[in-house]
This record gives sequence, C-alpha cells and structure tokens, in this order.
Amino acid sequence: MKDAAEGTGADRRMLSGAQIIWEALVREGVDVVFGYPGGAIMPAYDALLQYPIRHVLVRHEQGAAHMADGYARASGRVGVCIATSGPGATNLVTGIATAMLDSIPIVAITGQVNSKFIGTDAFQETDITGVTIPITKHNYLVTRVEDIGATIREAFYVARSGRPGPVLVDITKDAQQALMNWAFDPTPVRMRGYRPAHALTESDLDAAMSLIENAEKPIILSGHGVVEAGATELVKAFAEKHDIPVACTLLGLGGFPATHPLCLGMMGMHGESWVNQSIQEADLLLAIGMRFDDRVTGKLETYAPRARKIHFERDPAEVNKNVKVDVALVGDLGDAVAMLQARTQAKSHASWNRRIRDLKGDAAVRDIQQLPPSGRLYAAHVMHDLWRLTEGKALVVTDVGQHQMWEAQYYKHDYPRRLVTSGGLGTMGFALPAATGAKIACPDAEVWVVAGDGGFQMTACELSTIAQEGLKLHIAIINNGYLGMVRQWQQFFYEGRYSATPLRSPDFVKLAEAHGLNGLRVTRREDVDAAVREAQASPGTVLIDFRVEQEDSVYPMVAAGAALGDMIRRPSPIVETASDE
Repeated sequence: MKDAAEGTGADRRMLSGAQIIWEALVREGVDVVFGYPGGAIMPAYDALLQYPIRHVLVRHEQGAAHMADGYARASGRVGVCIATSGPGATNLVTGIATAMLDSIPIVAITGQVNSKFIGTDAFQETDITGVTIPITKHNYLVTRVEDIGATIREAFYVARSGRPGPVLVDITKDAQQALMNWAFDPTPVRMRGYRPAHALTESDLDAAMSLIENAEKPIILSGHGVVEAGATELVKAFAEKHDIPVACTLLGLGGFPATHPLCLGMMGMHGESWVNQSIQEADLLLAIGMRFDDRVTGKLETYAPRARKIHFERDPAEVNKNVKVDVALVGDLGDAVAMLQARTQAKSHASWNRRIRDLKGDAAVRDIQQLPPSGRLYAAHVMHDLWRLTEGKALVVTDVGQHQMWEAQYYKHDYPRRLVTSGGLGTMGFALPAATGAKIACPDAEVWVVAGDGGFQMTACELSTIAQEGLKLHIAIINNGYLGMVRQWQQFFYEGRYSATPLRSPDFVKLAEAHGLNGLRVTRREDVDAAVREAQASPGTVLIDFRVEQEDSVYPMVAAGAALGDMIRRPSPIVETASDE
C-alpha cells in the first residue's frame, strides 16, 4: 500500500487520523453515512462535526449496514456505515453478509481498541477482521495514522470494481487520535495481485455467436448483474433483435421490463410455471449476470437438460461453480452483449415463442382486479393494488418471506433499481432500514416498504430513525399472524405441525403513533385503495397494517431439491378467491 504521507501539494495539513477518515470520504464523494457512536470510534465522531457529511443515527448497528446497502442498491453508489468496536462492529455482521451475498458495494468503518491492547481481551475488543473474512470482499486493520487515507481509498476501489462487494476498515483508536502532515494522493489505486477487469477473447465470442445463431429455443436468464452493470438497454436491444424470451431472477426483476412482450417473468422456486417449464425445454440458455443459485436451478442433475449454456459473468469464480457451461464470457457483461449484438444477425423465434404462450395458457397469474369481492383480503390483492395505484413506478423494498414472493409475482417492475430485496442471504429485518437508505439516496422517489409481521419486528426500532430524519416512507405490513414462509413449509412438508410459527404482534398502528408516525389498518379489499391514497397524500411516513388471509401460501412452489419442472400448484378451491396461478 502506498503510504499516505507520499501525497504532495500545497494543501498538506496537520490532521488527526479521525480527520483523515472524513477527508478521504469527502474525496470519494460521500455525503451521507449511517452509524452509531461508541468509545473506540469517538474520535472520528468528534471530527465529523467539521465536515459536510450527513450522519444518520440508527437505533441498531444492523440497521446501519442495511441502510448503506439500500442506499447502494438504489443509487448505484458505494454505501457507508460506521460503528464502534466489539458489539457495535459485530452488530454489522448480518448486514455485511447480506451485501456480500448480493454483490453490493458498501464500506463499513469500525473503531478498534488502542493498538497496544489488541489481543488482550480489552473492553469491547473483538477481532472483527477475523470475524468478517468470509463475508467481505476484503478487509483491513489499520493501526497507523499514516495508512488511514490510502486504506480508505483502496477500500472504495475494491468495493466498486469488478464484482462489487462489502469492504470493512477497522481503525484503532490511537490511529484516529494520532497526528500527521497529510495531503490527498490522487494517483490511481493499484493493488498487486488484484485484477478486477477481464478481457473478452475472440474465441469465446465466436463460440457464443455460433451457439446463438444455431439455437431454436433460446432463453435469456437476466440477473442482478444486468442491473449493476447498467446494461438493461443493451440486453433489451439484444433480446429484441434476436426475438429471444427473457426470464428474470428475483434480483434481476426490473433489469428487463416486466410488461415487455418478450418478458416471461420470474424463474425458480416461486417462479411462474411456464417460465420454469420453458427453461427445461430450451436448447440454449444465455445466463447474463446471474450465478445459477439453487433457488433458480432446483435439482442440478435435471436442470435444463437439453440446453447449451453461455455464461456472461464478471467473476470467474462463478463460472462452472454450480452449473457447467459451454461458453464463459468473463468480463464486463455490457461489453459482451454489445459485441455479440454487432456480430450476430437478427433472427425470429416465432414458433418457440408460440410454444411458450401455449405453456402459459391459463396458468398465467390472472387479473385479480376482475374477480368479484370475496370479503377476504389476500396478500396478492395488496401487491396487485400497490402496483396499480403506484403505476408500477415506486421504489419497492421488501423484507424476506411470503410477501417477498407475492411482490415479485404481482408487482410488475419495468425499471431497474426499483426493487430492493435480500436474495442470497434472505435477511429478515432488511426492508425497513434498507428502505431508509434507499429514500435518502432517492429523495424524490415514492418508496414503499413491503414487510411481513415477523421480519418487520426485527428492525422496527428504525421507525424512530425515520421520524428523526423526517423521511416520508410508505410501509405496508402484510400481517398474517404467522412466520408465513416457515408455516407454509410446515404445512407442506411437516404435516401441518406449526411449531413456533404462530406470531403475536403489537398493535402496529399504535406502534407507528408511538414513534410520531401515522398508522392505518386495512382488513377488506375494498379499503385498500383509500388507505394507499391516504399514505401517498400524507406529508410524512404512514404505516398500513394489512390484515391478510392467515394461511394462504405462495404458489407455484418448487420444493427444495426437486426438479425445476416439478411444481406444487395452488389447490382449486383457493383459486376462486385468492386468484393465484
């Protein structure tokens, strides 16, 4: 690492390590951080008062990591969170792991005890770099003031380059307090052994071109990487030129417009039945920015048995990790798509698209708006109505569970970075803090939190953060009185033995009011519109407690370990009222 003291220029100043932290962050374009003060990070907090950086005081450090994550997903920039040593740092761990599994660029800065106390089990000492090695892209322990500025620059470079991910910088208290004559060093960051960029080869492009030109039943699998690479328009143009239908992963929703004629919808465990069946019949899969997660593939031995596979991937470690592919295009996926667009001829796949329409048939998600009122409120109703009333333009942040899958099925995402959700780690409690970060990143956006009654309670304390920051959010709690997805598995696979899943909750309306926010309750379908409109018209945050059908389940469903084409379908009597496929 280049020593920060090597920076030159007339602006060299005597600064403390704490000041250098903020100087470095300002140079990276950071204007907001999410955090919670404590003893080992107190010098940095004292220095913060001198800098034009907004600090959002969370109520729990896990919320800080999720807010930085939501900020990054919504904006495309690096999110920053900050905490003290010991429990402050360890409380960040779940949020850091969430960012790691979904390739989200965040930088977590933690205080550490004085360097002379490291290894002595000092008060609030934890080896946070050791703890986070498996869940960060890289991490650092900084014990010298001379290394602070250069390390933070390097951390941002690592977080945003190549396949993005979280980076942790742990800085001892004495390094924060020490003084040095410092100037910013503008030379580009270079790290020996780190090569985030990979060049596409002519031979691989030629092989991919040949497979594309000879395919009769191709499908594009559009993943989160399409969104992160800013390649949505390139992928759309490629699909249109070659008349190739497009299926999306959960995190890829919005990367290809849901209302586009070539969009099939979501694939995988709770994907549409015709999408999964089409994948099983395809003769070519173009996997663009996705990693063949188990929730997408089902049983690997039976996954897409007839299909050749082209993998567009930035991280070579993902190639052939889960599914063996025929061609790997390792590099910037936007460049790869553009190069293939220029090399290949337009082609119609009319018969293949007709076959997919036949598979779809009456298994499609029906227009539930046309169903007669049944006197019951289903989560599918709420999701559909939110989509209709927001015109599909809201930035929706979901928690994890049944409501997450219903949102993916019934809210049609046409725009990138308009769905923020925890995919790889499946973190309950993610939505409320992540939405806070997303709203700060996109202050003019209409932001909706969609959470279950279980996950919401894990981070409900952040309602006070929202109130203190004066934010306008819309919060939809899909309240069914259970830990819904676990209950569903217990119903399907454990003979209906509901062990530890019935859930008592507080009065969410009163809880909102206790935090100085507004609360509403909806129990009937006919009252959804008025409640949503009231939330939209309110100058501040409104929480809506949607009391939905308690034992409804998400359909279709591919059981864990089952083949992708083997789906559990909705029982006929429920179709009449819940209107799922």
